[in-house]
Amino acid sequence: MLFKRKTEGEAAAAFKPSTPSGPRVSRNSSGWKAILQFLKEADSPVVMDVGPASPTNVNFLTSLGCSIYLPDPMHDLAMTDAGKAATNAAPEDSAAAIQQFLEESFNFSGRAFDCVLLWDTLDFLPEPLVQPIVDKLHAVMKPGGKVLSLYRSKMESGAGTHRRFHVTDSGSIESQSGAGYPQVRVLQNRNVEKIFSAFHSPRLMLATDNFREAIFTR
Repeated sequence: MLFKRKTEGEAAAAFKPSTPSGPRVSRNSSGWKAILQFLKEADSPVVMDVGPASPTNVNFLTSLGCSIYLPDPMHDLAMTDAGKAATNAAPEDSAAAIQQFLEESFNFSGRAFDCVLLWDTLDFLPEPLVQPIVDKLHAVMKPGGKVLSLYRSKMESGAGTHRRFHVTDSGSIESQSGAGYPQVRVLQNRNVEKIFSAFHSPRLMLATDNFREAIFTR
């Protein structure tokens, strides 16, 4: 699955709260353009926007009539007891620790989602969390719901690799550098399809920058 990654201990030691900073850089996004059309046609859609909270996203999505929820698993892995336990648990305790983390960080009181904006989260999660989180997304989504995921085609270095993505009312999104989370993997298309194997109708899209995009349907 990986071209290159840090050990889980190295990744855990590098976790710290992410604060988006710096200028916003606009990029074309075929994935967001398709999701935007989907949301505009949906009836009061429920949206999960994963990552550091973006007031831009909250204001825009609520203006479309969406309900929005804002889990930030990278922050929770660094700052909550359940997150630290999920990251550092011994192998024999890992499954239970991950389940506890999911129950705390992805607890939506029974709400079902029409759309998940996963962004580039999979590039940063510790390996044991990747599949359980995607499986959790599948469990809390409505049939026909959409997931938008971005993933890099090569490794990036530096504290600015973790991004916050801001949506627009067009076929573009704005990327803003965050801090503290190193990229730990590069996923190929076949790996992404395997991770999302419980979903169907994969739509994989190339981009002119280092990002690729994928939409999966629940």
